Amino acid sequence: MPLRHDQVRQARAHLRRCDATMATIIDEVGPFTLRPERDRFWMLVKSIISQQISVGAARSIRNRLLQLIAPQKVTPEALLALSAEELRSAGISPQKARYLHDLAAKSAEGIVAIRSIGRFSDEKVIAELTQVKGVGRWTAQMFLIFALGRLDVFPEDDLGVRTAIRDRYGLDDLPDRQTALQVAAPWRPYATVASWYCWRALDVARDQKTFATGYPL
Repeated sequence: MPLRHDQVRQARAHLRRCDATMATIIDEVGPFTLRPERDRFWMLVKSIISQQISVGAARSIRNRLLQLIAPQKVTPEALLALSAEELRSAGISPQKARYLHDLAAKSAEGIVAIRSIGRFSDEKVIAELTQVKGVGRWTAQMFLIFALGRLDVFPEDDLGVRTAIRDRYGLDDLPDRQTALQVAAPWRPYATVASWYCWRALDVARDQKTFATGYPL
């Protein structure tokens, strides 16, 4: 479900007070439009597909996978019914096919509790999801933000966030993890909202549309 309007209002007010640079970004980008993904399993599938490839390539592969499974939805059972060869026909590499099958199997068996995971703490969500092959901390953080709508997640290793910090905070190089965490410290407890504005700040720099409901997975 979308983040509540009062939460977003409080977050934007906090970020404006604590960080003049972020206040400028908020003015440039405009309203906060994140809408968490309702289908949690599909969110994880998209994240795995998107690893280390371009946004356009990931989108093309997703569409071919949807066509392969249609008229069914992408569920653990539907993925397990597909062979590695069939996944390959959709453009999914053998390694990612193994990751997707592992995700599907652990979801179907209840090893990864997709249905009840929304009741877990942030760190417990990360621990739960990283049981899956190919799912690391970054993927779990994307899930926290874009599936669960958690307010205070800072993906310190995300290239887009680090690039925005470099460009907007006057750094010569991409910040290392410690530097990124220092910049983000005043954003707490609304690091998710600030991170989303970092992604959208890159859109502003590229003169691209900034109304976006999620991360371009």
